[in-house]
Order: sequence, then structure tokens, then C-alpha cells
Amino acid sequence: MMTPVSTLASDVREKRILITGGASGIGAASALLLARRGAKVVIADLAESLGQEVAKQGQEAGGTLVFYKVDVTNADEVRALFAFAMQELGGLDVVINNAGIDHKPAPMHELSDDDFDRNIAVNLKGVWHCMRAAIACMAPNGGGHVINVASIAGLRSSPTLSIYSAAKHGVMGLTKSAALEYTKVNIRFNAVCPSFIDTPMVQNTMANLDERGQQAIIKASPMRRLGRVEEVSSAIAWLASDESSFMNGHAFTLDGGMMA
Repeated sequence: MMTPVSTLASDVREKRILITGGASGIGAASALLLARRGAKVVIADLAESLGQEVAKQGQEAGGTLVFYKVDVTNADEVRALFAFAMQELGGLDVVINNAGIDHKPAPMHELSDDDFDRNIAVNLKGVWHCMRAAIACMAPNGGGHVINVASIAGLRSSPTLSIYSAAKHGVMGLTKSAALEYTKVNIRFNAVCPSFIDTPMVQNTMANLDERGQQAIIKASPMRRLGRVEEVSSAIAWLASDESSFMNGHAFTLDGGMMA
């Protein structure tokens, strides 16, 4: 006899999900999509007004979506966030580590110590803080799934974005290592690796480039366009569902063919 399957693709109904960096871009699009599909969602971000607006949109559409202000570089704040999410949602099934920043495109020798320290603190150490907190919540409660939003910059070279690339390579290392360490407690770890997506962060990067540099970013993909946040959030929704149950330690690329 075949096992019955849900008729709803990427079924996330009643999934309890925490998303960092949920106030804009990929995080906001994912939060709204997941809440619309029936998940219970907590979003966290430093941008309080934007985060509250996303939560309001989700609630007005009939979803369960709550905002919590957090600085992911602060381990105590991250622990408080996870305690809040556990209490608010009654547990955690999925954690999406999406909080991240960029730096101005420049040759490596022209980037500053502050550029390096800030990027590593948010893009790598922030993910590490959240992964540890997720493990502490999920391991005693039957497991879960941690999805780290990395980048194709974590899979290949990224001239003029060397620090960002280094941090995202680090995220991939954490993802793959944790994927093997925590299968024994039923926690999976995967990474989403987008290329250039039309988000506020990418628009900020492009604003620091001349027209030639902007066109180079757009034409970097064989599809000759930026990706859309909806294309990434739909993939994240699938990963958050049980349909991805045999995926572990994987880099899920969404790049229009750049890595082909």
C-alpha cells in the first residue's frame, strides 16, 4: 500500500518556523509565503519598523507571523530570541538563518578591518550563534531542519566581494559539518545558495558600481537577469516542507545557470 501524501505542494501547514533577517528581501518574502501556506512564523531582524510591517502584512492576510528584534552578532540576544520563539510557537521545526550584510565592492587590499570584522560577525558568526541555539532547542525535541541562506559566493570566487565570499564559504563549512554531526538527533542542515537576487542588499551593491559593473552583475547569469525573491522563497518553502526529508548537507543553488 502506498503511503498517502499531501495534495498541497510544499506542505508547511502548522510548521513552526523562525527566520532571521526577516524584515526585507528573501527573508520577508519567505516569511509571508510560509505564513500564507499555514506555517506559524517568527521573524527576527534589527530593522524593527520594517519587521513589524512584515508581521502586520502576514497577520492581515490571516497568517501567524510575529516579529522579534535581535542582533545576531550578540549570543545573548540570539538565545533570548530562540527562547521567545519556543514559547511563542510551542517548539521549532525549521530555522532559516537568513540575516546578512554586504560590503562595498572593492579589491581586497582596499577593504578595511572594519569591513572584515563586520561581515564575519554578521554573515558567519551570526549564523553560528543561531545554529547552536537551534541545536539546543531541537535536539531534545525530536529534531528539525536548519536552512542557512548562503550564496554562490560561498561556492566559487567572488572578485571585489572577497570578505563576503569568505564568510559565505564559512557558512558552507558550518552547514556541511553540522549535517553530519547531528543526524543522530534527527537535525538536518542545508544551505540555499542564490546568485544575484533583486533584493535591497543587491540593489545597494549595484548602486556602488558604474553602469558597466551593474550590467556585469545582470549578465553574470546565463539567463541575463537578476533572480526574483519569489523564486528563492518558493525554494525555501519546499526545503521547509517534509518533501525535502532526504536532503542533508546540500548546497541548493539558485543561480540561473552560473555554476553550470
